Amino acid sequence: MIKYLLVGAGCLVAGFFIGFFVSNNINRNAGLQASSPQNQLNSPFFNQQTDLRGVKEPNGAMMPDVAETLDRAKNQPENFEAQMTAGDMYQKIQNFEKAAGFYDAAAVLKPTEYEKIVRLGNAFFDVRQYEKAEPFYNQALQKKPDDISVRTDLGITFVERQTPDYERAIKEFEQSLRQNAKHEPTLYNISLAFHRKGDAQNAQKYLTELEKASPNSPLIGRLKQILK
Repeated sequence: MIKYLLVGAGCLVAGFFIGFFVSNNINRNAGLQASSPQNQLNSPFFNQQTDLRGVKEPNGAMMPDVAETLDRAKNQPENFEAQMTAGDMYQKIQNFEKAAGFYDAAAVLKPTEYEKIVRLGNAFFDVRQYEKAEPFYNQALQKKPDDISVRTDLGITFVERQTPDYERAIKEFEQSLRQNAKHEPTLYNISLAFHRKGDAQNAQKYLTELEKASPNSPLIGRLKQILK
């Protein structure tokens, strides 16, 4: 599942980052808010039977399908889909610590199919472990170097991590734009990357390019507010 997280907006959004996910249907989860990379969770995977908030029966018992999913992941450590499904379950309720543990277990299995590789990259991206997402996106791009969605996500991992690498991010965004100069998410993200870097001239340049590419894009208003 291909998606994008829009690069955060610096001091104008202190304490949180504006998120924007794009899939094959354009928007995966528009408006997702992601916390600062400094708040990333990176705890080991253990105790899969921990109760899940919001997925219990009225009497407080764990829902059968949830218990079954977690039992399957625990009892079938070699089952990639079981680990990913359990991780996705925790990710949906924003228990990123537990989700990351299941994704770590899935990563050990080292899938070779393109879709599974991208899915792992997306999974770590969604739980804000950008350094872990990077190698899976790189692996995917070795198979399909023209995948703009994956390449732009790769660029974002260099912006959102605890120690940003804006030059590397911009390099990936520029390569995406060489394939499609009007790609809205990439134009948005490269502008914000330059903004974060302190390069107001190039940030404005790509805002202008976004306005030309898609005059009615809702991203334009967001970007203008950020660049003020």
